[in-house]
Amino acid sequence: MAAGSRKVAVVGAALSDCGRVDEATPYALHAQAARRALADAGLERSRVDGFASAGLGTLAPVELADYLGLHPTWVDSTSVGGATWEVMAAHAADAIAAGHADAVLLAYGSTPRADIRAGRRTGTFAFGGRGPLQFEVPYGHTLIAKYAMAARRHMLQYGTTIEQLAEVAVQARANAAMNPEAMFRDPITVDDVLSGPMIADPFTKLHCCLRSDGGAALLLAAEEYAPDCRTAPVWILGTGEHVSHASMSEWDDFTVSPAAVSGRLAFERAGAGPQEMDFAEIYDAFTYMTLVTLEDLGFCEKGEGGAFVEKGRLRAVGGELPVNTDGGGLSAQHPGMRGLFLLVEAVRQLRGEAGARQVRAADGGLPRLGVASGTGGWFCSSGTVVLGRD
Repeated sequence: MAAGSRKVAVVGAALSDCGRVDEATPYALHAQAARRALADAGLERSRVDGFASAGLGTLAPVELADYLGLHPTWVDSTSVGGATWEVMAAHAADAIAAGHADAVLLAYGSTPRADIRAGRRTGTFAFGGRGPLQFEVPYGHTLIAKYAMAARRHMLQYGTTIEQLAEVAVQARANAAMNPEAMFRDPITVDDVLSGPMIADPFTKLHCCLRSDGGAALLLAAEEYAPDCRTAPVWILGTGEHVSHASMSEWDDFTVSPAAVSGRLAFERAGAGPQEMDFAEIYDAFTYMTLVTLEDLGFCEKGEGGAFVEKGRLRAVGGELPVNTDGGGLSAQHPGMRGLFLLVEAVRQLRGEAGARQVRAADGGLPRLGVASGTGGWFCSSGTVVLGRD
């Protein structure tokens, strides 16, 4: 088979225990998710020859591969925030297609909630003050403030309302209510979102992602592995990645995210457009991320995201475009770089394994196409993956 010609499938997908996990270490969550993904695929660990991870240890893929008992001949430790896992999936798919690896495991685990409870870290999150960031850090320009500024710009420029942003949180919670693995499942209203404590104007608490513990793993393999696997393959059809800026002063337009580029590339390479997607899994550390990414992926025109998210369009059951069908980072789980959870949920939906929150295509059957789009930093990076089933 010629280099670059192999199809690539997701053959295993799993989560570790998530939510409130006080006793496990991040290493243990990596291992638990990895074991479950291998069991899901029905493949032995010895068949894994590629490994990708980031966010833990000094030499993430080396330390974790050793902990997991892997000896890979292909590794990736790309770290671009929440978009890391979509970008890693793209790199892994390219490597498999080119014949540089046959089966690549992506794994992640983190315990930010448990760490804070145990006093191992504080709630303050900073990227440091070196390089370009040194010109913003002295002014208290926090991570959440950057997202809040971008949201306010969209509101001023396009008339987007705080009630429309709140709808994103309300519908994410409605999806989480049907997900037994979600951390928060009780229904909320727009008024609940608006009346919460202010975190960074215009965001109140429920506009912001939760803090949880948890891990996830994904196993990608060459097409010839698919017949040996326990589950039906979910194919990687197209990917795209983009890095746009580091400091806010270099961001050309606060209302345009890097998904505008990564999404275009992914759809072009997949040979399918946004109008053909049955659902979308979108990084949602804040409600504005969902809204602007929907615009930038082409599900609606720029500036129309506010109107688009109204009237229940994002609900897993009955919505015109089900979005964040597991409840997303706003309600299901958010243990840090959440991009891998988007891919796991997309695979589950395409396989028909999502239970009460299962998305249905227009003909009533299982979905055939879906997209996962991760965002990193403060809209600094994006990775988009289009997936489909036979």
